[in-house]
Amino acid sequence: MSLFPRCVTLVMITATALLTPVLPAVPAHAAVLRHEAEAATISNGTVASNHTGFSGTGFVDYTNISGGFVEWTVTAQQAGTVTLALRYANGTSTNRPMDIAVNGSVVSAGRPFAGTGSWDSWATSTLTAALVAGSNTIRATATSANGGPNVDWLEVDDQAGTGTDWSTAMVESTMARLSPANLGGWGYQVGLYLYGQYLVYQRTRDPRYLAYIRAWADRFVDGNGNIGQSFGNLDSMQSGNILIILWRETGLAKYRTAAQKIRTRLNTYPRTSDGGFWHSTSDSRQGQLWGDGTFMVDPFLIRYGQAFNDSTFGNDEAARQLIVYGNHLFRTSGNAAGLLYHAYDEPGGLTASWVHPDLGNTNGLSWCRAIGWYGMATIDVLELLPANHPRRQALIDNVRTLVGAFARFQDPASGRWFQLVDQGSNPNNWTETSCSSMYTFVISRAVERGYVPSSFQVNADRGYQGVLQRISLGPDGRTNLTEICIGTNADDSTTFYFNRPRATNDFHGLGAFLIMNEQLTRTHP
Repeated sequence: MSLFPRCVTLVMITATALLTPVLPAVPAHAAVLRHEAEAATISNGTVASNHTGFSGTGFVDYTNISGGFVEWTVTAQQAGTVTLALRYANGTSTNRPMDIAVNGSVVSAGRPFAGTGSWDSWATSTLTAALVAGSNTIRATATSANGGPNVDWLEVDDQAGTGTDWSTAMVESTMARLSPANLGGWGYQVGLYLYGQYLVYQRTRDPRYLAYIRAWADRFVDGNGNIGQSFGNLDSMQSGNILIILWRETGLAKYRTAAQKIRTRLNTYPRTSDGGFWHSTSDSRQGQLWGDGTFMVDPFLIRYGQAFNDSTFGNDEAARQLIVYGNHLFRTSGNAAGLLYHAYDEPGGLTASWVHPDLGNTNGLSWCRAIGWYGMATIDVLELLPANHPRRQALIDNVRTLVGAFARFQDPASGRWFQLVDQGSNPNNWTETSCSSMYTFVISRAVERGYVPSSFQVNADRGYQGVLQRISLGPDGRTNLTEICIGTNADDSTTFYFNRPRATNDFHGLGAFLIMNEQLTRTHP
């Protein structure tokens, strides 16, 4: 099963050019095809040979204006990942950025091409790309008044026809970094990641992946199914999905017994007046509904019900929770209609500091991952909800509303989505990796299931290539996924959300990436 979409995807592995000494050009090895710049299509540039160290008959000297480009036509025998290397020289101390576009879509905006020391010193900027079978165009366009650097060639390495399987690479890297004993405690972040790892196991059937998941769970579940959790908040229930998985895979009763404790806890778990489960039973969370909470409990509820002869409750309650939460959190007017606020606080009792009564007692801001949680929860519930369930159409309608909003607020430059989704013009805002993975998954699955028109597939494809720009292999050969917002409370301050720490390899991002990547590799072989 291939990793790549039908559309072309281009991602940066490292933003730092690898400076190379001035040596005669060496012919590319058999798996690499070199495309000389002087043989490409050139606009606002000339073929020159007045510096040393180039290959072929010359190099392209960009005119000192914005908009000049070099465009190569590259033929791929099959769709798949390739490595691209762009050789250039910049004899100034000024960065000469360029936009990299594939088949007309900018996929790496403002890519830096820093000074190389002299016009005779050449550097190589290395990227990976997922190409479609057949003809592809790759264009490097200068974006500053100084024009682009001198460009010698583009090399395309087909890696002997094999591409990076980013899912298995991420799982292997995580397992190498962390044993089950030190993976983390009983929490939704780890549960999210391990669910993603299980999806990779389902595709690869590598027994090590399942054994790793089981070893983690067995730290918390004893032989009789006892688990040291009070389940006083929805976050603590998300890893119940791992218990259902392990029961299905092993048949061991202890996992069912442990999962049943979550189901039993919900019998007395506090609710809002219209039936929504509180985000937490703590005093500071009284009466609060957070978009996050839908993913923490609703998919578990419906999976538990269908696994253990409790489907009437599981189906009805999972659907009901999504409707209740949506009723309070969906924005229904203005430019941001179709997005969700992060959180709602029911009037009465303790009142959160972030409440805006004029905005429906919400926090008044649309945090990207909270919306992603809701979207993924709705998709997961719809996978199991019977076709004749009375709330099914309402949930499909919610998905359609979400996907339409996702399309409107997708960053045209990167394909990703912003931390505060509707405030992309704010210079303090930034595109966040975990929610971008979630939105890409939701759009792709919604298209696959026919909930939305196939025309939205382009948004999933652009989201996918945008997220792939955030993953790379480090010097140790292990994956690194960057720009992931850490765990986040609800607030009504834009500064609070903008200033949240950005982590590398945080489980929020790893789990969301695996869910997205397994979806896209399956639907875009």
